[in-house]
Amino acid sequence: MKKKVLISACLLGKNCRYDGLTKEIPEIAKEFRNCQIVPFCPENSVFGTPRQKISLVEIDGENCIISDESNEDVTKILTDDINSFITLNQDIQSLVLKSKSPSCGLGSTPILNKNKEVIKHGDGIAAKILKKHYKNILFQDEKAFL
Repeated sequence: MKKKVLISACLLGKNCRYDGLTKEIPEIAKEFRNCQIVPFCPENSVFGTPRQKISLVEIDGENCIISDESNEDVTKILTDDINSFITLNQDIQSLVLKSKSPSCGLGSTPILNKNKEVIKHGDGIAAKILKKHYKNILFQDEKAFL
């Protein structure tokens, strides 16, 4: 059975970013060509593409996902979708996520205050949930392949 690897879909060339573009890095797909690749973009599956940009905002000590234009808190709908994805993909053995993403960033996501000012950097909402579920596996972002 092939190793099952979750990879941010935008890194695989899928046009799923908020602006309808991609951040393809061909070396990533090449590196995992002998694996079962599972494309992952919780924002696209919930909000479609293109969509409003979202940000990770700290509110009362909690990280929330807030849409930039409407200022709507979409944390629950995104969290529910990520948890559903995990339920269907229990056997992930490795992950490659998109840095700085409000969903997928690994320690690189800007965390804003209510005034939309960067106060620190941390994990995106999906990265945080994935880390709790998938223990003892390799987490990387695209920087490992540049």
